[in-house]
Amino acid sequence: MSLTHQNDDDLMRELMADPGIWVVVGLSNNTERDAYRVARWLKYELGKGIIPVHPDAEDVDGDTGYASLADIPDGTDVKVVDCFVNSTEVGSVVDQAITHKDRLQIDAIWMQLGVVDAAAADRARAAGLDVVMDTCPKIQARRLRTMGSHR
Repeated sequence: MSLTHQNDDDLMRELMADPGIWVVVGLSNNTERDAYRVARWLKYELGKGIIPVHPDAEDVDGDTGYASLADIPDGTDVKVVDCFVNSTEVGSVVDQAITHKDRLQIDAIWMQLGVVDAAAADRARAAGLDVVMDTCPKIQARRLRTMGSHR
């Protein structure tokens, strides 16, 4: 198990620049939640396709929702599984992503600000997934832009 995780600026730039779909785990219609605000930013500012995943399987902002990664249709090309869940629950989400990696063509796991699970990150990397942990793409986009990012 890794003792520390260092996010890679080039990887974060690449994930945000790629036009691929982001699955947002924990996304519901609760407009007060960070997941809702960040998903709208990803969709409207970065042009991402969004797939909401939440136990209630709510459709959010016109996007079809699913109860779990297992329910997302075969052949969906997922760039990132963005995790808005507690650190105690993220390992389960990562394990689901690993299970469905090939079926959904998942490239990366992004654990949001405050979401940390080094063992889950290690499992994801061992399965061939890129990992970003304990940060938000909206925060990183601003920071990376000041470092000469493309967007």
